[in-house]
Amino acid sequence: MNKYKARTIPRRKFMEMSLKGGLMLATTPALLSQISSCSSRPVAGPGMDIDKPVLDKVIARALSQGGEFADVYLENRVSRNIIMEESLFRSGLYGISQGAGVRVVCGDKTGFAYTDEITEENLLRAAEVASYVARNSSVTEPVNIRRGKRDSYITVKQPLNEIADTRRIEIMERANQAALDYDPRIKMAKIDYYDQVRGRVIANSEGLYLRDELPLMFFIVETMSDDGTSRHMSRERVSQHSGFEMFEKYTPEYVAESAAREAIDMLDAEDAPAGVMDVVMQNGWGGVLVHEAVGHPLEADNIAKEIGAFTGKLGQKVAADCFTMIDDGTIPDMRGTINFDDEGTPAKRNVLIEKGVLKGYMTDVLSSSQLSMERTGNGRRESFRRIPIPRMTNTYIDNGSDNPADILASTKKGLYVQSLSGGSVNPVTGVFNFTCREAYLIENGKKTTPVKGATLIGSCMEVISNIDAVGDDLYFGSGICGKSGQMAEVTVGQPTVRIRGINVGGSRA
Repeated sequence: MNKYKARTIPRRKFMEMSLKGGLMLATTPALLSQISSCSSRPVAGPGMDIDKPVLDKVIARALSQGGEFADVYLENRVSRNIIMEESLFRSGLYGISQGAGVRVVCGDKTGFAYTDEITEENLLRAAEVASYVARNSSVTEPVNIRRGKRDSYITVKQPLNEIADTRRIEIMERANQAALDYDPRIKMAKIDYYDQVRGRVIANSEGLYLRDELPLMFFIVETMSDDGTSRHMSRERVSQHSGFEMFEKYTPEYVAESAAREAIDMLDAEDAPAGVMDVVMQNGWGGVLVHEAVGHPLEADNIAKEIGAFTGKLGQKVAADCFTMIDDGTIPDMRGTINFDDEGTPAKRNVLIEKGVLKGYMTDVLSSSQLSMERTGNGRRESFRRIPIPRMTNTYIDNGSDNPADILASTKKGLYVQSLSGGSVNPVTGVFNFTCREAYLIENGKKTTPVKGATLIGSCMEVISNIDAVGDDLYFGSGICGKSGQMAEVTVGQPTVRIRGINVGGSRA
């Protein structure tokens, strides 16, 4: 790699070096034999086909000292990540990761251990370590595992391991060119391509055995505009659990032009005013606000600890009548979609808040037992190295009955938020703050001057109680959710909504 500087790697040499020779691996020696090129190969690696009697033995060892529940989670992940910046390829990483985790649940305690190399000896050792948490407790007899069945919500027409790397490169070059062609004031584009296929095997003490493969694509275009006096960085991203056919639905030109449009439109942005004002939020990515401010407090691990804004409020009125919030892991091919969670529970459509009334929480095996509630299919983990915890999937505000144009027209003065950037929420108090990446003033029912530096500040109970209009134009956006040091693929969504009287922090003096 030292033969070439980043700015001077020829296209052909880049592909040879970074997608064949320059490999970033999180793997064991047993997997190295798989890697001679990036040509098509089965996803399942050594260890994924471990015999069921061995898994039964591992589960029995895990429960040998006590506990109510034990499971084994095997994972094999094959990924590609290519980055293009300033019309030059910067890096290309091809990765393989494989391993297994063994977990024991005993009351409120969890014992867990993992191994990077899947062998009977290592699995039994991990089970022995995990079982330590349950010593001297009553022993549960495990049920011998047998193959289970789950519905599939993910379809693949063009398998990722059959796609030539030249096609990936072509997609990136098309996006880069479309961004630069949009307007001469677009000075730079960054294209980030990522795909992976994750194979899973789940076996537990209730007799369940499941396996599947989850393909994932993630495509991000960032652009920077510059007119000599102002600059703006924009971003557009699309992601699906699908094959390479995602680019038939979302062409690279569409993604690039969407990013470039924001970068150009925000060049004329003025400093945002501050104060309490009405806010209209455009459909789509604005759903990240309720994901953070409402979704996280509805994850049942905090509820089980009796902390959080929604503790003890099941069946109570917590939001406006027009507000319904859903978490649904079964929407076909979406980024947050799962056939079953990382504990084997089937994905389902969970109504969390219906017409303002709190209907349920999002649970995993542990929290459902603590709360005596059903498992909702929200037990997710970042990898085999982590324990599952309650996490969102595809979380959104459901459609209302208002016309989006009427919502804007009936708002005399306020802020129109077209895109949020980052934010944070305290899951205990529900207090949040979010930065607006693209926002406009509302004057006499019309979207007018673009503004920069606006921040939305409030609490979850306040914001969902002050929503007085919900459109019928539900749309979704793809994101990455962090919690307890673990990342998860999620989708957020909402129709156009109006929030009456929210605190807006502004940069205007």
